[in-house]
Amino acid sequence: MSRSIAIVTDFERRFIKPAYLLLLFMMGLTGFSQMPIFKRYYIADIPGLGWLAEYYVTHVIHYLGAIALLFLMAYCSTVYLALLRRKYRLTLWAHVRVILLAGIVATGVLRVLKNLPDVLFSPGFTMTIDIAHLAFMMLFIAAAIGAALTKGGWLKEI
Repeated sequence: MSRSIAIVTDFERRFIKPAYLLLLFMMGLTGFSQMPIFKRYYIADIPGLGWLAEYYVTHVIHYLGAIALLFLMAYCSTVYLALLRRKYRLTLWAHVRVILLAGIVATGVLRVLKNLPDVLFSPGFTMTIDIAHLAFMMLFIAAAIGAALTKGGWLKEI
């Protein structure tokens, strides 16, 4: 293994993977808290979790998380294309997760557009976007669990 690949894989193991997992957890938590389920089921009444019932707080955190996720996706894609693709290939689980992440990002962008004051979507299209965003996320969680159970990482050595 070349020195540059060893440095990248060590950096990925020590920093990128924990950041990615924390980011996905926070995105899921703030995404679900934008639906009023934490207030409705009194989870927000637990000391320290009251912020989960504050829509605008979770909304801003979710948007900041989306920015960080887009940055992380761009970084990982660049590293793979520039350094790793000659020695590694994406696994089947990686392809599935990339497709699902693309769906999450696409529907997330549409949701951001929907929230702009000058952009109007029909109620049916808005509901389709919302359900698709949630469905892509639930499928992504299932794929991540499947990949973890089968030890199907992102990369496989050629």
